[in-house]
Amino acid sequence: MGSSKGKDILFFGLFGLFLILSQTFTLKNKDIDSDRYLKIAICVGGLLLISGILVEVLFRQSLGIPLNVTFMSESSQAASTSILHTHLVKSIFGEVITSLIGPFISSGINTGVGLYTYVPNIAKIVIILFPILFILEILANQKRLAPTTILLSFFSTCLLIGALDGGMFSTPSMLGICGLFLIYRNHYYFDYYIGGVLLKNKKILTESEKEYPHYKDIKLSKVKFYLHRLLPYIITVLFITLRISIAIFGANNEYYTLEVVNPADNIELNDFPIESIQHSENKTVYTLDSSYNELNLIKDLKIPLNNKCEYYTISWNIYSYI
Repeated sequence: MGSSKGKDILFFGLFGLFLILSQTFTLKNKDIDSDRYLKIAICVGGLLLISGILVEVLFRQSLGIPLNVTFMSESSQAASTSILHTHLVKSIFGEVITSLIGPFISSGINTGVGLYTYVPNIAKIVIILFPILFILEILANQKRLAPTTILLSFFSTCLLIGALDGGMFSTPSMLGICGLFLIYRNHYYFDYYIGGVLLKNKKILTESEKEYPHYKDIKLSKVKFYLHRLLPYIITVLFITLRISIAIFGANNEYYTLEVVNPADNIELNDFPIESIQHSENKTVYTLDSSYNELNLIKDLKIPLNNKCEYYTISWNIYSYI
């Protein structure tokens, strides 16, 4: 979950809620097709993650800033966002929560509301997908054996949190969406090997054996059957490859470009390795030495630029982590 206190609280709360609700509707409705709802949840989850990226693209087009920079707002509450780790959807959710229970939110929790004013109005409808996905994940977790119930609750929680804070390329999102797909394609093996073989639970072993997915039973050739099983892993590898590729091709390893919009007159960046400075009507562009670690640079800039500008952007340099 990273270093966010808010995400830690949200994770344990949602995880416990999914475990409790996984037993609720089963008692009332014996005809729930959990696999069907899981399939729909995967589709809605994928749509939510793609929508988060589209929101990021629309936002950058509206401000005329490149896709391969990290954006930092200083207008109300400091908040950052990028294609690789977007916080725009979080800002929409944060604005709703703040308006409802603002005084009860701890000062240590960043709700991302500093970005809310920059979110295009049409993009704010994305928040509707969250309650839809939540309900689908609950229905998808009915009538399942214990190992799959626990894993599906974990993956469902990761997907919701990742889509909210980080977007498609964040680790919780990738773990969540690929985990849901993994359960959809291979839930028998988790139940059989974890519950039956490892934990030696006879009830789970007996129940899981009833669903043994022999390739002839699902009318697939042997090759297609194993590809069917391995597809979630293939998609996971493609996800990770795409994330790394975007970070590499969008990076500038020669220097950092820092653009400060509507800067104050008393900005002091003397402690940074500045190579050149260019001033224009409403912004100042700094060129910094590329040897500075990107993560440290983003953290260190927060101090001298705090409440000293409207917003600023900093270019990527994945090579600085090597």
